[in-house]
Amino acid sequence: MRADAQRNRERILAAAESVFATKGPSASTEDVAALAGVAIGTVFRHFPTKQALLQAIMKDLLTRLTKQAGVLAADNPATALFTFFAHTVEQAAHKRAVVDLLAEAGVRTPVAESVQALRHQVGELLNRSRLAGTIRDDVGVDEVIALLTSTCHGALRAGWNDDLRRRTVAIIFDGLRPGARRLPSRVRSG
Repeated sequence: MRADAQRNRERILAAAESVFATKGPSASTEDVAALAGVAIGTVFRHFPTKQALLQAIMKDLLTRLTKQAGVLAADNPATALFTFFAHTVEQAAHKRAVVDLLAEAGVRTPVAESVQALRHQVGELLNRSRLAGTIRDDVGVDEVIALLTSTCHGALRAGWNDDLRRRTVAIIFDGLRPGARRLPSRVRSG
């Protein structure tokens, strides 16, 4: 790809992430083109459909989250999962795309490979935290993804603020740490 075409693609992705984060998936590609400073035809040359553009944003964001998780895992395994979790929830309050991506973590999509890479990296964070003794040994990646997804969704609700985010994340972290009350492996009905 030519250098100017690559720059246009990157500007379009950055603009699209901003537009869709602000207006949601129903935002127009015309808004994206205007913010990127390119013609609508340039957007469609790179991304033939709005769905292709949304998928590219998701893949790019997943890649960034995966890289961030990898850096954190290498930096401090004992706190890496907590740091990643708190940062992702904080981002979710500002970027709807993060929430949409995490909600799809268990769903097959054209970006499934990127979703799997993120799940794998979250699993690595979890394993390293377990080895460091900062996470309960009965917590799996599915539980972490479910907690992360639901907390990110909560970040989009009216009334969500920094204090509520901090308190909510602290409660979740307390439940993930060793010594927290364990639930029975099987819930009995009746």
